[in-house]
Amino acid sequence: MTVDAFPEESAPQRSRLFAAGGPSLAEHDGRFGSLPEFRRPGALAALLDEAGLVGRGGAGFPTGRKISTATGRGAIAIGNGAEGEPASSKDATLLAHAPHLVLDGLILAGEAIGARELYMYVPTHSLATVRAALDERHDARWDRHHVKVIEAPDAFVAGEKSAVVSRVEGGPALPRDQFASTAVSGVRGRPTLVQNVETLAHIGLIARYGPRWFRSVGEPSEPGTMLVTLSGAVRAGGVVEVPTGVSIAELISHDGGTDPGTLRSVLVGGYHGTWLPAASLGDFQLCRPSLARAGASPGAGIVHALAIGDCGLARSADIVTYLAEQSAGQCGPCINGLPRLAQLLTDLAYGTTIPGTATEIRRIADLVDGRGSCRHPDGTARFVRSALDVFASDILLHNDGQCEALLTTATGHDSRKESRV
Repeated sequence: MTVDAFPEESAPQRSRLFAAGGPSLAEHDGRFGSLPEFRRPGALAALLDEAGLVGRGGAGFPTGRKISTATGRGAIAIGNGAEGEPASSKDATLLAHAPHLVLDGLILAGEAIGARELYMYVPTHSLATVRAALDERHDARWDRHHVKVIEAPDAFVAGEKSAVVSRVEGGPALPRDQFASTAVSGVRGRPTLVQNVETLAHIGLIARYGPRWFRSVGEPSEPGTMLVTLSGAVRAGGVVEVPTGVSIAELISHDGGTDPGTLRSVLVGGYHGTWLPAASLGDFQLCRPSLARAGASPGAGIVHALAIGDCGLARSADIVTYLAEQSAGQCGPCINGLPRLAQLLTDLAYGTTIPGTATEIRRIADLVDGRGSCRHPDGTARFVRSALDVFASDILLHNDGQCEALLTTATGHDSRKESRV
């Protein structure tokens, strides 16, 4: 079931999610109209499968398949807008400007799994907007189902799926061991769908305009648009909506207003992501098939630029120190491994290092990888390895008390370019 074609002339390819122009129900209704209903079991999941929508929260799991799995007696649906990642603000921006599109998606997903309880899990700064949107829907009789709002703590791991389940149950927002999929046994042992808020907003659009419209832009293997948070050494930072598969070099130059040649590296995927050398940005697109060649992923749509005069090892050490402090502290890799990685990287970046430090860092990264109660140690290990690889030439300089960033700043050019000629 779809409504009339999307009015592309007044809402171009890059403005799908924000096409209403504002957060009010009147603006939302004026642009998108009423919410469709899917009475046939499995209809929404089939539509999303046809559209090729994958989750925008980081894991990139097919949304239709996820909905098909989370069905059963007493099912629960949760819209996850926690966004504890410091380099990301896309979910907060979406909730501020298009909360009704998110709520549409939550209601449709909840109905698709036969949910008896619906929740919005959002941080403090988004509570007022979400509650105001729910009040508007109630007053206008748009509230087909009651949605309860749960406050998410401001912590890196608070948005992890099992942490979300724990918080909704009334416990702390900390990851926990999972012996069964959340879709099978989540909140109070019930089938639970935990879906990122951007993904829910795309559901609200696909339900109206259909798979063909959704696939009309973006990378064919994972089509549509996505929200990206641009930060760091770019002139125009912030949240932008782009087609999936956009060139990262184009994203930096067009949306970031910055010459990629002025950068040393770009972090893709956030603090659990991967550094890419600036010289290679033209070789990669913002989609999983392309980034997989570098062992990277778009994650939750985070692109952080490092200026050519900034030290990559120092920035990486600061990030790993933060990640060590943000762990749940519930297992050996987090309690012992991450602080050790942070200390070694800090020594490498700021202190006096000894030969073999980089080798020891890799050894510790291998030890913590895959051994944690959640994926926090795994993501940290991936980030650490990428830092060692991309800034390998600087490790030797740091061992001699020098820094590639300082040399670049002093000479006014990037000495690495000479070696590539």
